[in-house]
Amino acid sequence: MSTGIVHIVPIGEISESVISLLATKLMDFFHGIQFQIYHSIPIPKHCLNPLRGQYKAECVLKAIPNTKGKALGVIDEDLYVPNLNFVFGVATSTKAIIALPRLRNEFYGMKGDEKLFLLRVLKEAIHELGHSFGLSHCPNPKCVMHFSNSILDTDIKGPDFCDNCKKKLHKLINF
Repeated sequence: MSTGIVHIVPIGEISESVISLLATKLMDFFHGIQFQIYHSIPIPKHCLNPLRGQYKAECVLKAIPNTKGKALGVIDEDLYVPNLNFVFGVATSTKAIIALPRLRNEFYGMKGDEKLFLLRVLKEAIHELGHSFGLSHCPNPKCVMHFSNSILDTDIKGPDFCDNCKKKLHKLINF
Protein backbone atom coordinates (compact mmCIF):
# COMPACT_ATOMS: atom_id res chain seq x y z
CA MET A 1 0.00 0.00 0.00
CA SER A 2 1.20 3.48 -0.68
CA THR A 3 2.47 5.22 2.39
CA GLY A 4 0.19 7.69 4.08
CA ILE A 5 -1.07 8.75 7.43
CA VAL A 6 -4.41 8.59 9.18
CA HIS A 7 -4.94 10.50 12.40
CA ILE A 8 -7.36 8.93 14.87
CA VAL A 9 -9.21 11.84 16.45
CA PRO A 10 -11.11 11.22 19.70
CA ILE A 11 -14.12 13.54 19.90
CA GLY A 12 -14.96 14.04 23.56
CA GLU A 13 -14.08 11.32 26.07
CA ILE A 14 -13.27 8.03 24.34
CA SER A 15 -12.07 4.86 26.05
CA GLU A 16 -8.34 4.26 25.74
CA SER A 17 -9.09 0.62 24.81
CA VAL A 18 -11.03 1.78 21.74
CA ILE A 19 -8.35 4.21 20.58
CA SER A 20 -5.52 1.71 21.21
CA LEU A 21 -7.37 -1.04 19.37
CA LEU A 22 -7.91 1.20 16.35
CA ALA A 23 -4.32 2.43 16.26
CA THR A 24 -2.94 -1.11 16.44
CA LYS A 25 -5.41 -3.10 14.36
CA LEU A 26 -5.82 -0.55 11.58
CA MET A 27 -2.06 -0.28 11.12
CA ASP A 28 -1.88 -4.10 10.86
CA PHE A 29 -4.80 -4.14 8.42
CA PHE A 30 -3.77 -1.25 6.16
CA HIS A 31 -0.10 -2.14 5.70
CA GLY A 32 2.07 0.86 4.90
CA ILE A 33 -0.30 3.44 6.33
CA GLN A 34 0.66 5.07 9.60
CA PHE A 35 -2.07 5.51 12.19
CA GLN A 36 -1.38 8.15 14.80
CA ILE A 37 -3.52 9.24 17.71
CA TYR A 38 -4.44 12.91 17.49
CA HIS A 39 -5.33 14.98 20.53
CA SER A 40 -8.94 14.83 21.67
CA ILE A 41 -11.25 17.58 20.44
CA PRO A 42 -14.43 18.72 22.19
CA ILE A 43 -17.81 17.50 21.03
CA PRO A 44 -19.20 20.23 18.77
CA LYS A 45 -22.35 21.09 20.73
CA HIS A 46 -23.72 23.18 17.85
CA CYS A 47 -24.12 19.92 15.89
CA LEU A 48 -26.71 18.55 18.34
CA ASN A 49 -30.28 18.32 17.12
CA PRO A 50 -32.14 18.64 20.45
CA LEU A 51 -35.40 17.35 18.97
CA ARG A 52 -33.75 14.08 17.99
CA GLY A 53 -31.16 13.91 20.77
CA GLN A 54 -28.62 13.07 18.08
CA TYR A 55 -25.73 14.85 16.42
CA LYS A 56 -25.72 15.77 12.72
CA ALA A 57 -22.99 13.53 11.29
CA GLU A 58 -21.83 15.92 8.56
CA CYS A 59 -21.59 18.78 11.07
CA VAL A 60 -19.41 16.71 13.41
CA LEU A 61 -17.32 15.55 10.45
CA LYS A 62 -16.60 19.18 9.54
CA ALA A 63 -15.44 19.85 13.13
CA ILE A 64 -12.64 17.29 12.78
CA PRO A 65 -9.42 19.24 12.15
CA ASN A 66 -7.82 19.11 8.73
CA THR A 67 -4.71 17.01 9.15
CA LYS A 68 -1.87 15.99 6.91
CA GLY A 69 -3.36 12.84 5.42
CA LYS A 70 -6.73 11.49 6.48
CA ALA A 71 -8.56 11.71 9.80
CA LEU A 72 -10.81 9.15 11.51
CA GLY A 73 -12.98 10.69 14.20
CA VAL A 74 -14.39 8.57 17.01
CA ILE A 75 -17.36 9.88 18.98
CA ASP A 76 -19.43 8.33 21.76
CA GLU A 77 -22.62 10.08 20.67
CA ASP A 78 -25.44 9.00 18.38
CA LEU A 79 -25.19 10.36 14.81
CA TYR A 80 -27.67 10.78 11.98
CA VAL A 81 -27.91 12.09 8.44
CA PRO A 82 -31.06 13.43 6.78
CA ASN A 83 -33.48 10.68 5.71
CA LEU A 84 -31.93 8.07 8.04
CA ASN A 85 -32.74 7.37 11.69
CA PHE A 86 -29.05 6.93 12.52
CA VAL A 87 -25.65 6.11 11.05
CA PHE A 88 -22.76 4.10 12.43
CA GLY A 89 -20.46 6.48 10.56
CA VAL A 90 -19.90 8.68 7.51
CA ALA A 91 -16.91 9.61 5.37
CA THR A 92 -15.54 12.02 2.80
CA SER A 93 -12.34 11.65 0.82
CA THR A 94 -10.29 13.15 3.68
CA LYS A 95 -12.27 12.54 6.86
CA ALA A 96 -14.33 9.75 8.37
CA ILE A 97 -16.17 9.36 11.65
CA ILE A 98 -17.62 6.43 13.58
CA ALA A 99 -20.20 6.61 16.36
CA LEU A 100 -19.91 4.18 19.27
CA PRO A 101 -23.31 4.06 21.07
CA ARG A 102 -25.17 1.72 18.69
CA LEU A 103 -22.17 -0.63 18.49
CA ARG A 104 -22.71 -1.64 22.13
CA ASN A 105 -25.08 -4.46 23.11
CA GLU A 106 -26.30 -2.30 25.99
CA PHE A 107 -27.87 0.14 23.50
CA TYR A 108 -30.30 -2.67 22.55
CA GLY A 109 -30.98 -3.74 26.14
CA MET A 110 -28.64 -6.73 25.96
CA LYS A 111 -25.77 -7.76 28.20
CA GLY A 112 -22.50 -6.00 27.42
CA ASP A 113 -19.88 -7.83 25.37
CA GLU A 114 -16.60 -5.89 25.13
CA LYS A 115 -15.03 -8.25 22.59
CA LEU A 116 -18.03 -7.98 20.24
CA PHE A 117 -18.16 -4.20 20.74
CA LEU A 118 -14.49 -3.79 19.78
CA LEU A 119 -14.96 -6.02 16.71
CA ARG A 120 -17.89 -3.85 15.63
CA VAL A 121 -15.80 -0.70 16.17
CA LEU A 122 -13.03 -2.14 13.99
CA LYS A 123 -15.48 -3.16 11.23
CA GLU A 124 -17.07 0.27 11.11
CA ALA A 125 -13.68 2.03 11.12
CA ILE A 126 -12.47 -0.12 8.20
CA HIS A 127 -15.79 0.48 6.41
CA GLU A 128 -15.61 4.28 6.73
CA LEU A 129 -11.92 4.36 5.81
CA GLY A 130 -12.84 2.25 2.77
CA HIS A 131 -15.21 5.04 1.74
CA SER A 132 -12.50 7.66 2.31
CA PHE A 133 -10.23 5.70 -0.03
CA GLY A 134 -12.93 5.69 -2.71
CA LEU A 135 -14.90 2.48 -2.20
CA SER A 136 -18.69 2.43 -2.33
CA HIS A 137 -21.11 0.01 -0.68
CA CYS A 138 -20.77 -3.63 -1.68
CA PRO A 139 -23.68 -6.01 -2.36
CA ASN A 140 -21.80 -8.89 -0.66
CA PRO A 141 -23.26 -9.14 2.89
CA LYS A 142 -19.98 -10.65 4.19
CA CYS A 143 -17.83 -7.77 2.88
CA VAL A 144 -16.88 -5.02 5.33
CA MET A 145 -18.09 -2.50 2.71
CA HIS A 146 -21.67 -3.83 2.85
CA PHE A 147 -24.15 -1.20 4.07
CA SER A 148 -25.25 -1.74 7.66
CA ASN A 149 -28.90 -0.84 8.13
CA SER A 150 -28.84 -2.44 11.58
CA ILE A 151 -26.38 -3.91 14.05
CA LEU A 152 -27.28 -7.37 12.67
CA ASP A 153 -25.83 -6.31 9.30
CA THR A 154 -22.64 -5.24 11.05
CA ASP A 155 -22.44 -8.57 12.84
CA ILE A 156 -22.96 -10.58 9.62
CA LYS A 157 -20.22 -8.87 7.65
CA GLY A 158 -16.60 -9.70 8.23
CA PRO A 159 -13.77 -7.32 9.13
CA ASP A 160 -12.23 -7.62 5.65
CA PHE A 161 -12.90 -6.60 2.06
CA CYS A 162 -14.30 -9.13 -0.40
CA ASP A 163 -12.12 -9.98 -3.41
CA ASN A 164 -13.89 -7.42 -5.63
CA CYS A 165 -13.43 -4.60 -3.12
CA LYS A 166 -9.78 -5.61 -2.57
CA LYS A 167 -9.22 -5.32 -6.33
CA LYS A 168 -10.88 -1.91 -6.43
CA LEU A 169 -8.91 -0.74 -3.41
CA HIS A 170 -5.68 -2.00 -4.97
CA LYS A 171 -6.36 0.17 -8.03
CA LEU A 172 -7.25 3.16 -5.84
CA ILE A 173 -4.39 3.03 -3.32
CA ASN A 174 -2.15 0.08 -4.14
CA PHE A 175 -3.62 -2.02 -1.28
